Amino acid sequence: MAKTYDTIEDAAATPTQDMPWAELGLKDDEYEHICSLLGRRPTNAELAMYSVMWSEHCSYKSSKKHLKEQFGAKTTDAMREHLLVGMGQNAGVVDIGDGWAVTFKVESHNHPSFVEPYQGAATGVGGIVRDIIAMGARPVAVMDQLRFGAPDKPDTARVVHGVVAGVGGYGNCLGLPNIGGETEFDASYQGNPLVNALCIGVLRHEDVHLANAEGVGNKVVLFGARTGGDGIGGASILASETFEEGMPTKRPSVQVGDPFMEKVLIECCLELFQAGVVEAIQDLGAAGISCATSELAANGGTGMHVDLEKVLLRDPTLTAGEILMSESQERMMAIVKPEKLSEFMAIAKKWDVESAVIGEVTGDGRLVIDHDGHRIVDVDPSTVAVDSPVYDRPYARPAWQDELQKNTSDSLPRPASVAELREQIGRVLGNVNQAGKGWVTDQYDRFVRGNTALSQPDDAGVVRVDEATNRGIAISTDANGWYTKLDPYAGAQQALAESYRNVCTVGAQPLAITDCLNFGNPEDPDAMWQLVTAMRGLADGCQQMGVPVTGGNVSLYNSSGTVKGTPTSSINPTPVVGLLGVMDDVTTAAPSGFQREGSAILLLGDTKEELDGSAWARIIHGHLGGLPPEVDLDAEMALGRVLLALHGADTDGMGPIIEAAHDLSTGGLIQALADMAINGHMGASVDLATVCHSTGVDAFTALFSESQARVLLEVPVTLIDAVMAAAGAEGVPVQRIGTMGGEMLAVTLPETGPWAGSETLTWSVAELRKQSDGALRELFG
Repeated sequence: MAKTYDTIEDAAATPTQDMPWAELGLKDDEYEHICSLLGRRPTNAELAMYSVMWSEHCSYKSSKKHLKEQFGAKTTDAMREHLLVGMGQNAGVVDIGDGWAVTFKVESHNHPSFVEPYQGAATGVGGIVRDIIAMGARPVAVMDQLRFGAPDKPDTARVVHGVVAGVGGYGNCLGLPNIGGETEFDASYQGNPLVNALCIGVLRHEDVHLANAEGVGNKVVLFGARTGGDGIGGASILASETFEEGMPTKRPSVQVGDPFMEKVLIECCLELFQAGVVEAIQDLGAAGISCATSELAANGGTGMHVDLEKVLLRDPTLTAGEILMSESQERMMAIVKPEKLSEFMAIAKKWDVESAVIGEVTGDGRLVIDHDGHRIVDVDPSTVAVDSPVYDRPYARPAWQDELQKNTSDSLPRPASVAELREQIGRVLGNVNQAGKGWVTDQYDRFVRGNTALSQPDDAGVVRVDEATNRGIAISTDANGWYTKLDPYAGAQQALAESYRNVCTVGAQPLAITDCLNFGNPEDPDAMWQLVTAMRGLADGCQQMGVPVTGGNVSLYNSSGTVKGTPTSSINPTPVVGLLGVMDDVTTAAPSGFQREGSAILLLGDTKEELDGSAWARIIHGHLGGLPPEVDLDAEMALGRVLLALHGADTDGMGPIIEAAHDLSTGGLIQALADMAINGHMGASVDLATVCHSTGVDAFTALFSESQARVLLEVPVTLIDAVMAAAGAEGVPVQRIGTMGGEMLAVTLPETGPWAGSETLTWSVAELRKQSDGALRELFG
């Protein structure tokens, strides 16, 4: 069958020809705007490019206005102190000292992971790794934030098995340790799972590279895997619309990943950078060649000429539009000086990476693409990659929000006896959201490369960067969709606060964040209000805490697509925060499990009656309502200063002050105690009297409250005074609540309260561990 070409001459001569703009996800006014920009109708190839690059997933057209107003305007010069590269490139880059830099970023692959869980998750990992490579860094670790539907629904198992296997399979084959994350279940994610992947890379300051096409006459080289038909239109259709019941079937095939090709591509790119033979490298992910060519040219303020027939294909039947839209994985685009082209090709050949020169950089400010000598694209690259439509979508506080917040946990029945309290503790600790995630994390390699100092289930992942000095980084990813649904502003700040707290808990100084904002349909004013409010909360929080946003991702249309304007129209709004911290010596990082018999357990922070949105309310009563725990960022920073002071204290040979540490979050104090006992294979004796007497709460509240800015410390008895002094200097409450030792976790209730007389609840640590490990395995193992 002979090829046909829709050229720019054809487009000019047939202005009324029907074009499939709606099928490609464009709105009628967007299509009219494209025609206005070009002065004619677009060719089929141009329409393909605009459709993917103007999609929600690529253009951020619903969030761009607010991103600029919040994160752009609120980032101060002081916050930029450690930033080498900020928002706008493939990933942010942060100075961690001694000439070292770290680049890190989190992105979503939500919609593909519902359609084809294994490949959706695997290629999500692959895509974020290539973003890190493009900055000139060696990837050193990955993390993942996973949210699934109700665990008892039949389809949940399909998604869980596929996603976990995809994350593990791809990351393990790359030889990258998976050092942490979260896995949670809620009915709001049924049909809309969240698969957020984060990658961390390290490099020297002088090795930072930007994705800018500069230098007229420089060659454009496409290298890596060949281009096939997988993932065509994924960004414009799959990741930018809802899965509506009754909608036309137009789900394109999900991308197919090859981790072994990516591993070779990593080494090839690093050698290309080291040899100095590339001016810039851009990964090909969402929107494929359309994205890489237009972004490189727009970022560089130049033009580009491409001969599309020179693209190496797996499928020779692909049309020009399909070649431009294909999201085949493991591909990169490089800008190479002509005199260095032969050296580039030699390095690529050494690594058995196929390469093809497909064009060159021009100085006319136009992106021109020919196909077999026929001109099929002639556009200003900025109109494709930068100047996409910007929507100021209507948003308003949902009509149901006030009622949700009025429905507090105050009316929920509390345990009437010690036996009932014990039963409820068991149900909370054994719930799939509170129990250990070993079934998931055991499928990941956490220690490959030999630089992992801490990993899940510890509070943050910790990786050594410099083997000579043990300088390294800590990173924690956190989110709480339940809190954010109750109050998007506070929920977003809570995610920031918890990640900040976790990084300080292991002993690292917080530096910067990346975020992934997972929200519903932006055409629903309710979901748009949640997004805007959460962004404002996160930006205000970052400004107050002095940590900049280096980049990230916005994932919208995570909704059922059926009825707008109801409490269940969208997923629980889930802003994920990944916070990076630096450590002078990763060997001093504090683990989260009890370490030594006879050491004291100290509780830092203030406990209040804060049970709205808590694990207890949700698990015991199926209740979500009220207001989330108060977020006090000043208290979080004060606690952080105490922790860092104690980590860095000189004890004159008496050893570290902090032997183990664990923050308090979902599940409250009882969850934190159980975690430390399970992680350390050691029991403890705990007395709640001090907590109850000093705070005025009863034993039930002391155990289940989810008050923020709290942490448990294991401290040698001889060094308790040092903790008291440091906490006192910052105004942080502190109480000694117990002692480590034995094989039982024993919690003594105070004599005053709803129960007459003092009683002690006891659990075998071995039984706690068995229950915790078994929750997920019984469901999915």
